[in-house]
Amino acid sequence: MVTTSTDLKALVEVVGGDRVRVESLASPLQDPHTLDLKPGQVASLRAADLLVRIGLDHEPWLARALRAAGDQGLAGRRLDLDASTHVELLQTETPRLREGGSPHVHGFGNTHYWLDPENARPITGDIEAALARLQPADRSVFEDNRRRFLARLDERLADWQRRMALYKGRRVVVVHDTWPYFARRFGLVVVATVETTPGVPPTPATLATLPRRMKEAGVKVLIAEPYSNESVVGQIASRSGARAVTLVPSVGADPAARDYLGLFEVNITRLTAALAGTS
Repeated sequence: MVTTSTDLKALVEVVGGDRVRVESLASPLQDPHTLDLKPGQVASLRAADLLVRIGLDHEPWLARALRAAGDQGLAGRRLDLDASTHVELLQTETPRLREGGSPHVHGFGNTHYWLDPENARPITGDIEAALARLQPADRSVFEDNRRRFLARLDERLADWQRRMALYKGRRVVVVHDTWPYFARRFGLVVVATVETTPGVPPTPATLATLPRRMKEAGVKVLIAEPYSNESVVGQIASRSGARAVTLVPSVGADPAARDYLGLFEVNITRLTAALAGTS
C-alpha cells in the first residue's frame, strides 16, 4: 500500500494496524506539490494494491508517476482512494488559474484538510472501507482500530481546544496557505498570506507593505513552516514586530510529530507558547 503523504500513511496505519504495510511517496519535509519519484518508489506504486491520495490538485506529479508505473486504475487491481471525497473543503468558491490558463495549486479548494483533526473522522472512515474491501476477513479489526483511534482523538481534541480557547479570534499571518482548516478548528483568523500565489515567492512590494499592514491589524504572530524561506520570514518578523513560529504541516517533519496525534500536540504547544508571549 502507498500513500502520497506521511499524514495519510499515519492514518492508514492507525486503521490497518499490523495487518498493513504502508509507504509514503512524499517525505514530510518536501514541498508536497512538487515531487520526482525515484525508480524504487515507482516500483512500489506499481506493486501496491491500494493508493491513498490527498486529491484535488495537491499532487500534480502523481499522474506522471502512475503512467511510469503502468497504471491501469480501477480497471486493474489497484484501488485508488481520494481521501478528500467526504471532507468539507474550504476555498472552493473561486478556481484560481495560472496566466497560461492551467489550474494552479489549490485551484479546486484548499488541499490541506488533514490539518483539521476532525477531518480524520471521514478520512479514516474511507480508509476503513477501502481496507475492508481489500481484506474482508479483517473488517472487524479495522473497525476496532478506527474506533479506538477516534476515542483518543476526541480526548486530545478536547484538550487542544481548551488550551487554544484563550486565544480565540487572534489574528495571524501565514507564509503559505496551509492553515485554513487548522485556523478554523482552533479559532484563529488568518488575515494575510505571504505567498499570495501558492508556491510563488512574495514580491518586493509584498515584503515592503505587509509588515506595515500587520502592525495596523495588530498581528503579532507569523506562522512559518520547516521549508519556509528563512530570509523572508526573518524580514517580515523583524519589520512587523511579530513573533515567527514554525508549525509542522506533516507527520514526521519534526521528531516529536511521529504520528497524527503527535502532529497536533507539537503545533498546539508551539503556537500557544508563541501566542502567550505576545499577550
